[in-house]
Amino acid sequence: MTSLLTARDRAKAERSGAILREAATLFAARGYNGVSLEDIGTAVGVSGPAVYRHFAGKQALLGAVLIKVSDDLITGGTRVAEAADDDGARMQALIGFHVDFALGNAEVIRVQDRDVAHLADADHAEVRRLQRAYIELWIDALAALIDATPEELRLRVQACFGLINSTPHSTRAASRRHSATATVLAAMAEAAVRVAI
Repeated sequence: MTSLLTARDRAKAERSGAILREAATLFAARGYNGVSLEDIGTAVGVSGPAVYRHFAGKQALLGAVLIKVSDDLITGGTRVAEAADDDGARMQALIGFHVDFALGNAEVIRVQDRDVAHLADADHAEVRRLQRAYIELWIDALAALIDATPEELRLRVQACFGLINSTPHSTRAASRRHSATATVLAAMAEAAVRVAI
């Protein structure tokens, strides 16, 4: 009985993950208002109403997509920052992590940029909390490298995010997979965040 329950739970988790991935793809392609639960269900081989077994509705699904990506950023960013040997390596690791994330998650970045206003209040607050924590992680790393006010550090970090996150809007999918794209983007991001004024 326990192994059957485990298999059932595993299958449900896999289906939920598939629904999240397809929802992100469809939201990125058509926008939140251009996608129905039926569209999402069809993309994963179930009916629209079957999606309700996993998520309370389309708005809850959008929340799950954007909370997951925000949580992935803070978890991954914390991991690479803690593994770095020194302050310079910490900043480089965070930049490299974010570049890889942006190049590999272009669809979710488009959804975040365009559809965050459709989140329920509680989901919006959670996304903002996670994003603030991620920004603070970067600010702490940058503060060890340059002498600047907290406001300037925040400005540098957010400008760096703008540079990196613009890539999904300005490059084709094929070029995002090319290693030279990541190398150029990381070098530009590091120059931008640490430029002397």
